Parts: sequence; structure tokens; C-alpha cells
Amino acid sequence: MTARVERPAAERGPKESRHRGRESAVQMLYQWEVGRVSMLEVRQTFWTGPASEDAIPEANRTFATALADGVAAHVAEIDPIITEAAEHWRIERMSVMDRLILRLAVYEFLKQPETPARVIINEALELARTFSNDDAVRFINGILDAIRKKLERE
Repeated sequence: MTARVERPAAERGPKESRHRGRESAVQMLYQWEVGRVSMLEVRQTFWTGPASEDAIPEANRTFATALADGVAAHVAEIDPIITEAAEHWRIERMSVMDRLILRLAVYEFLKQPETPARVIINEALELARTFSNDDAVRFINGILDAIRKKLERE
């Protein structure tokens, strides 16, 4: 059995740091959705505390905040895309974490064209493994693949 060793932010590669940024974005979105607070309030509280400064570099804090703000600002555009791809599933019936992970990925499909679709999907699946369960991984993979094809993203 091996233990996972947490490396300081300065030692992490850019890929791992961006993943941590996406994790933070999902957590911010969770606070926004479940707490029913504005993204302004989320930003004011999320990055406070002694552990937050060491947990993620400033550039990736900016990345995480931009992702969370973008999802919140475009949710009316994102949700219909998810609903259409999720046959027989209303978005309100999805688990909160699955819904937020899907929203984040669809936002990146739409607004981050420089990020390859396979990277977006793989990151979403890693987020599902972290924040949800194996069924969610398969569910999210199927929906995102359908959305990728519809949007003709490679």
C-alpha cells in the first residue's frame, strides 16, 4: 500500500495545477449552488483561510475563479445543452456534483476552444472520481461524449 504524498504547489506540474484549479472551481460552484449565494460572496469566502494560500498558486486561483464565474454567468446557455444530451434525465434530478462537473465541462467546450475536448472530458472524469462515484463517471462520460459530437469538438 502506498500513501499519496501531497507536493507543494511550486513542485506540481502545470497539468496537475490546472486540475487542482478545476477542483477548486467545482467546490466554488458547489458553494454557489447549494449555499444559494452569489459568486461574489463565494469569491470573498472561498480563498480565505491559512491553507488556501499554499493549496493553489495565484495563476491557478485566477483560472479556478474564471471557470466558476463563467459557469455561473452562462448556466442558462449550458443547462439546455446538458438536458438535450441527457436523454430521460432532467437536470434538476442529477446529483449536484454531477451537474456541476457537467456544467464546468460544457463551459470549457463552449468558451475554452484552445483546450482539447479529450482533455476536458478526462478532467471531468477525474473530478467525478474525486467528488462522485463510478456510476457518475460512466454517466458523465456518456453525456460529454454526446455533447462533444454535437458541438463537433475534437
